Amino acid sequence: MDNQLDRIFKETWFYRYLTNDEKTILLRNSNIVHYNKRDVIFKQNTRTSHIMYVVSGLVKVYKSSRNSRSLSFSILSNGSFLSLFSIFGDNLFQCSASSVDSTEILMIDYASFVTIIQQNGNFSLMLIKRLSKDGLYLSNRLMSLFHKQLPGRIAEVILYFSEQIYQKNEFEFPLTREELAELAGTTKESFIRTINEFKNDKIISLDGRLLKIKSLDIIKVLSELG
Repeated sequence: MDNQLDRIFKETWFYRYLTNDEKTILLRNSNIVHYNKRDVIFKQNTRTSHIMYVVSGLVKVYKSSRNSRSLSFSILSNGSFLSLFSIFGDNLFQCSASSVDSTEILMIDYASFVTIIQQNGNFSLMLIKRLSKDGLYLSNRLMSLFHKQLPGRIAEVILYFSEQIYQKNEFEFPLTREELAELAGTTKESFIRTINEFKNDKIISLDGRLLKIKSLDIIKVLSELG
């Protein structure tokens, strides 16, 4: 396990910002947890514990309301920290997270992580930049949900998977239609109707979950103008 942890730490984006002593501290106070597809990683309103870093797989971050409806904030891939806003801002998770597929999470002891933040300025600065980037993304997501029309929101979801998750214009949606609708802030029926309109207009091709962007320019215009 130590060899596996050592390999995983060397592949993280923050490894190069740590001193040898700090690397040893994290190595001794971390472990890897494997989650199967659809497993719950943490639930909304439960106590925060470890710092969680996505090693592999995809993680859905979402928030549930009193009427049992959910709003998906993002799909996170490897190299992402999970819910640092909750961990540093409160002692309860403000959202939930579940594995989209087979996923490995690096669990880092909270106290050890905080010690390194306090003593390593370069690491702290990079972490602040990451938190700021996450905050800007959430702000833009909320603006999109409130101000964009449905075609713009769905085009944004397509671009998110294309550019942020898979880095290519042909991919398989890893989510159900209902989950994709949650990500776009709409109903399953409206999502299906709109994405079929994209298909009929030859903006995309769609075969089951396999989507290919045929007109990237139109998708970008729809996403930007809403």
